[in-house]
Amino acid sequence: MNEKRQFVAKTLHGLEGILASELKAIGAENVEKQRRMVNFTGTTEMLYRANFQVRTATRILLPIYNFKARNEEELYGIAKKFDWTSIMDLSHKFAVDATVNSSVFTHSHYIALKLKDAIADHFRDRFGKRPFVDPKNPHIQIQIHISDQDCTILLDSSGESLHKRGYRLHQDVAPINEVLAAGLILLSGWDGTTPFIDPMCGSGTLLIEAALIAKGMAPGIFRKHFAFENWLNFEKETFEKVFNDESYERDIDPIILGGDISGRAIEIAQSNLKDAGIQKLIQVKKQSIFDFFPPEGPGTVITNPPYGERLKKDQITVFYKQLGDTFKQRYQGYNIWVLSGNSEALKNFGLHASNPTTLFNGPIECKYQSYSIYSGSKKAKYKEG
Repeated sequence: MNEKRQFVAKTLHGLEGILASELKAIGAENVEKQRRMVNFTGTTEMLYRANFQVRTATRILLPIYNFKARNEEELYGIAKKFDWTSIMDLSHKFAVDATVNSSVFTHSHYIALKLKDAIADHFRDRFGKRPFVDPKNPHIQIQIHISDQDCTILLDSSGESLHKRGYRLHQDVAPINEVLAAGLILLSGWDGTTPFIDPMCGSGTLLIEAALIAKGMAPGIFRKHFAFENWLNFEKETFEKVFNDESYERDIDPIILGGDISGRAIEIAQSNLKDAGIQKLIQVKKQSIFDFFPPEGPGTVITNPPYGERLKKDQITVFYKQLGDTFKQRYQGYNIWVLSGNSEALKNFGLHASNPTTLFNGPIECKYQSYSIYSGSKKAKYKEG
């Protein structure tokens, strides 16, 4: 089906620009950034490609119905008239989520309930039977977004959030989300040709995402399933074409190194690398960052050091100062990127930060910023230039 439609790609705060660039790179049209999402147009193939190839989207939605409603009963009546048999049949289990920003509609859970009733009653009136609701494992996932009186019903084409790549079967205490990890790497501009290091790697998510980016491997390659595979109009051949497209892959052998002081974290990282089938691309070992010596620069470090949940205040101050000193002394020619939820601790880093971005690691507001480590002073660097 070559008809072009509008889609919505959801993402994390601060990654909208990166997601827009990713969508343009795979051929999406009319790419437009919004808050925590990007609108774009494309064919069915583009919908499948966005799910399969884009690294910084959490889900891809297809708007199917726009209307205005002044109250819950009007919403129910209008939604019930929509031809739901064009979307699903009686054998499909379905689920509904609501996102509401309105003075008229104030309760998202109640809105979701009204839309569920409208869909179920549409089928009951036509066939004398209702399809089952299954919030945990639905075939068809439906969302309704309401802004004031404007209602949009959307089909969720992804199913489980796209950050659940399928390679991370084991995780450390506070793992970084895969979409955020990919976003951090893409924001840094690392291209796979210089060493990439995470000296506090935890369960290895940043390292794995770096390997996938360097090799041009699609993040969807490990996924067992996407929700669009349950749709009535699923095009198997089109999806197989996307799945088997290796034109984005690169023949490159990146240097990707990780270390962590926790033996347990390293065991988990090694297990995840093995599950992803990329253990040959990445070296990890149990090692404190203070015992870690990087290869000669240039290179990129991206790391998410502990920022207070596990360390006391005075410990964190000392730790960040030692961290800054270590980077200054050993990482000449490197760009150091640090994600931290402790802005006070970052003040003790002793290095000049640039490119600050506000991101969220789960519910924690974080600063993500870079530090360029020059050999000698910055002044001398400019004189040479």
